[in-house]
Amino acid sequence: MSENQSPKVVALRSDAHSKVKIRELGTFEHVKGSHMVPVTAHEYARLAAEYPIVFVKNSDTDQFQSVALMGLKAGENLFVDGDKWLGVFVPGAIRNHPFVLAPAGQDSDQLMVGLLENSPLVSEEEGNALFTETGEETDYLKAKKEALVGYLESDQMTKAFVNVLVEKDLLTSQNVAVNAGEEKINLGGIYIVDEKKLGELSEEDFADFRKRGFLPALYAQLGSLHQFSRLAKLQAGV
Repeated sequence: MSENQSPKVVALRSDAHSKVKIRELGTFEHVKGSHMVPVTAHEYARLAAEYPIVFVKNSDTDQFQSVALMGLKAGENLFVDGDKWLGVFVPGAIRNHPFVLAPAGQDSDQLMVGLLENSPLVSEEEGNALFTETGEETDYLKAKKEALVGYLESDQMTKAFVNVLVEKDLLTSQNVAVNAGEEKINLGGIYIVDEKKLGELSEEDFADFRKRGFLPALYAQLGSLHQFSRLAKLQAGV
């Protein structure tokens, strides 16, 4: 997808998409310009071994979101090398592409499976078919829909997790200076868990975090910050 081409989401339909095929991550072109990717708390443990996990604030909504950093500069994903992904774990938001769950209509509580029609993974020549010749869903599409529902559930839990961090004032703004070879890069606008405030939580709050399964995600996020050194090496070409 070219950078000036906005994503085009359409409802997935057997009649309109009977011939559509999806190349299974045959290219990562759709994220080569993404230096951060939305992630869910269920992914933190896997992500923390490779990517820094931080929080960013949407200036329009004031909502916080957890993301994995894939690069140190806007528009640069250091883990995309041609058609290859240089990491081991690929975040769910990337794996689900070009499928999304979207509202079925304006102000609708119902969700539909949407397809990003202008994704480089969509073609009629090669890849996994979405529908059989009789219009039935293929096993591939069924598996993708299950993955989308699982991701949505994880995303909802993550929003609850982030809301609690905000409510307890556990997120702190951080400016990160990274030395990438001879280049010094300053990263602003990111937030991390304040370890000092985390240690000062009341026993009641800490027990609530443990009961709700938030502690592993908290510690994974803090541990992931060591991966800034990995980004620095990739940036420097080491």
